[in-house]
Amino acid sequence: MRTSRSVPATLILLTLGLLPGPVAMAVEHAPPDEARLRAMTARFAPVDLGADLSGLPANEREALARMIEAARIMDPLFLRQVWAGNQALLMELLGDHSGLGEARRHALILNKGPWSRLDHDAPFIPGVPPKPEGANYYPAGATKEDVDDWLKTLAETEKAAAIGFFTTIRRGPDGRFQAVPYSVEYQGELARAAALLREAAALTTQPTLKVFLEKRAAAFLGNDYYDSDMAWMELDATIEPTIGPYETYEDLWFGYKAAFEAFIGIRDEEETQKLGHFAGDLQWLEDRLPIRPEWRNPKLGALAPIRVIDIVFSSGDGNSGVQTAAFNLPNDERVVSQKGSKRVMLKNTQEAKFDNVLVPISKVALAPGDQANISFDAFFTHILMHEVVHGLGPHQITVDGQRTTVRERLKEVHAPLEEAKADIAGLWAMRQLVEKGALDRSFERTMYTTFLASSFRSIRFGINEAHGRGQALQLNDLLDRGGFRVNADGTFSVDAKKIKEAVAGLTSELMTIQAEGSYEKARAILERLAVIRPETQRVLDRLQDIPVDIEPRFVTAEELTRR
Repeated sequence: MRTSRSVPATLILLTLGLLPGPVAMAVEHAPPDEARLRAMTARFAPVDLGADLSGLPANEREALARMIEAARIMDPLFLRQVWAGNQALLMELLGDHSGLGEARRHALILNKGPWSRLDHDAPFIPGVPPKPEGANYYPAGATKEDVDDWLKTLAETEKAAAIGFFTTIRRGPDGRFQAVPYSVEYQGELARAAALLREAAALTTQPTLKVFLEKRAAAFLGNDYYDSDMAWMELDATIEPTIGPYETYEDLWFGYKAAFEAFIGIRDEEETQKLGHFAGDLQWLEDRLPIRPEWRNPKLGALAPIRVIDIVFSSGDGNSGVQTAAFNLPNDERVVSQKGSKRVMLKNTQEAKFDNVLVPISKVALAPGDQANISFDAFFTHILMHEVVHGLGPHQITVDGQRTTVRERLKEVHAPLEEAKADIAGLWAMRQLVEKGALDRSFERTMYTTFLASSFRSIRFGINEAHGRGQALQLNDLLDRGGFRVNADGTFSVDAKKIKEAVAGLTSELMTIQAEGSYEKARAILERLAVIRPETQRVLDRLQDIPVDIEPRFVTAEELTRR
């Protein structure tokens, strides 16, 4: 069946106001034709996502609508960040009304650029360059070495700004590099987003929501996100907005620069209350991490809220290719050290992934006897534990007598190693909680098998992507340690006798690399293990007819904001 998706009108109008970038350099291989391109985008199963708004009074619905409008602005902002030529290319495609033109528009918006994120960033539109590893955060024509050499010449305060989350690096009138605040680089878009957030703040009667919206609006204009991150940690409302620059996955040069994204959701009060008790286990887990005691944090941040939401709208980096199932923010170590971090679970997204992707994968990848041990509760709880343990283990470290952070030391390999650490340590944490009695004993039967099936799900995202790369590392390591095994028929199974020690061993190894701040060891383990081995590829080849992920259609948001 052929499907199509129209370009959102808001995205078109916003893009019209953005500066076009050059579209140059031919690709080496012919781009896919219409039929092939539609087959590529069909790997994302269209799914309606929404939430029950019946409990929201009229003023809160109006506030929610303003938040969604602000969130829509994150799409063109992220397009600019990915590549300077994105806006010009999108405008060109808007004038192409052929079937191929429509397929290319759909693919570009799905991937937030003319490169397929599931296919090692292969271009699908003629005339585009390779996907820039530094995205559009650094000067055109500059190399990673140029920027790195410049950073070494800066005083500490200047360097802090240059490597900070919220600046781009540009050439000044004299041709020299300089750090430009996001509030200047993206001034027009952020001014509009700030105005919408202030309108939403004026409409809501929920005190902590009002405070966050006002402070985040101020951050968009002033480029200081600390106060609004602190307010986001204290947010306790029926509407759960996350909007701004957060993750650094697009910056493959250094992993320094934050991408704009948004997640606007409605809190599931019952599920949130059910998971709230896990926050009290964080210090207990930290104290038992399988690393040297001096590397453990003796006092985690005081707050560790867990929110379960039904997503109403996502955008920017939060709706780029593979959909986010949960997140753990903020990334500012100052906030984490004082307040901890918040885990947000996107339940309706997770349910769609489980039903449309994970269950079908398990019927191909796992031995018949293991297929019955796939559980949504295990899938959901591991995603939660993944986000929980992002906040555990080494973050601020000392190397050669100097205080630094794991992120700064590991640079571009930080993201895949951190994702691998969160995955495997999340599985380790589930075992600890089962033994403590905080999780039911039934998880012993389901958690490792569900994790194994989900390994293939994540690897299909592509090993150029942080989550897929980190998952390939884990799968291969657990195979080498004997925790997983390949059967004669090519299916995979869990070795119940070896899996516990295998998980603890890998957790220890990855956290030790982080504690040591060893860029060399991090690169080495990724180069050795973040690969697709033949036995894994044979399973992947048999998954061709199963969706890789979902493509959300935000039905509640469309209905709410329809004018």
